Amino acid sequence: MSFKLIVILLLELITFAIFAWGGNTLAIKSIQSEDGDVIDCVDIFKQPALYHPALKNHKIQMTPSYNTMMEPTKTNDQEKSYKYVTTQTWHKSGSCPKGTIPIRRTQNNYKKDHIKKPNFFHLDKRLRIKEDINLAQKNHSLAILHTEGIRYMGGKTDMKTWNPHVEEDDEYSTSRLALMSGAYNDYQDIESGWAVNPRVYGDRQTRFFTYWTNDGSRETGCFDLTCPGFVQTSHEIALGAAIYPISTQNGLPYSISVFIFKDLNTSNWWLQYGGSINIGYWPSKIFEGGLGIHAQTVQWGGEVYIKNVGKHPHTKTQMGSGAFPVYISANTGFMKNMRILDNSMELRFPQYVDAYSQEYDCYKTQYMGDYIEEPEFHFGGPGRNPLCP
Repeated sequence: MSFKLIVILLLELITFAIFAWGGNTLAIKSIQSEDGDVIDCVDIFKQPALYHPALKNHKIQMTPSYNTMMEPTKTNDQEKSYKYVTTQTWHKSGSCPKGTIPIRRTQNNYKKDHIKKPNFFHLDKRLRIKEDINLAQKNHSLAILHTEGIRYMGGKTDMKTWNPHVEEDDEYSTSRLALMSGAYNDYQDIESGWAVNPRVYGDRQTRFFTYWTNDGSRETGCFDLTCPGFVQTSHEIALGAAIYPISTQNGLPYSISVFIFKDLNTSNWWLQYGGSINIGYWPSKIFEGGLGIHAQTVQWGGEVYIKNVGKHPHTKTQMGSGAFPVYISANTGFMKNMRILDNSMELRFPQYVDAYSQEYDCYKTQYMGDYIEEPEFHFGGPGRNPLCP
């Protein structure tokens, strides 16, 4: 193990100790949410990201260098039918003042090995779309829409929120936008969306999340702010906090909007929520090559982590709402307004896309791109069922 890696790991341990167990001592204000969360409002200049060795003496970029509202918002009756805006549960109980960032306080029984994605990676060449892009990971089941072939500077989507059943405490289900680069066993990844992840959050609420890694999750990367890396600037959105309200089969449909884009002046990767809130950024300095320059692929869709992918009996952990996709009802995992950002810095729908499901009998995909004004991607499923025993 290199000296540099040892230093990184030690700093992660120190940061984890400060913010997982003693983060409240840095709080200017603490908010008790009705769902049991405690949100600490921490001085923006004392946040976890600044403990990363690559960010020594880092000057926080408070706003993106350019206007990100590059595409007019389309509003019609069909889009209004699913685009009800969501917020976060803790907002009912208070707000953080400007100059601070909201950090969700972790539980006392939280373990450091919970902050990374499980480190079990395997690539089946039969499941690959391109040699240098990772799609299939051991114990990860994907149902995604995928594009590659150019230099990507960003990706965007609106995604419907659900609360899928997660069977085991060490499994999770997500709906996410991901930008990736690099070889399958050493890839770089930044992503955001919603997740039900009891292993990380200690419950089965639907929560807004971010994730990053520089080396296929072997030694670097984590969810939200649980290690140095992501620099937060917004005092409005807490990473890892519960989303409210959630779509139901017989109720109103709710969605969140996620936009990840590269700032060409600073090379930082910004995360925008809800079409207007710039939450913060992944500094380019935490990536070597790869995402330090551009992304090689953009993915939209669902990911389930389970121990028995391809084995029997299959888990009952659901993706999306737990139902298989049916176009006319949009009753499960659902994404619309999917966009990529290329060198022209204009948001557009990608020229080529592929729908991909690792376990089609367990979690299906349905891409609708023809004969409709705006392409749609439907995905999800129940996990174990008569076709997926």
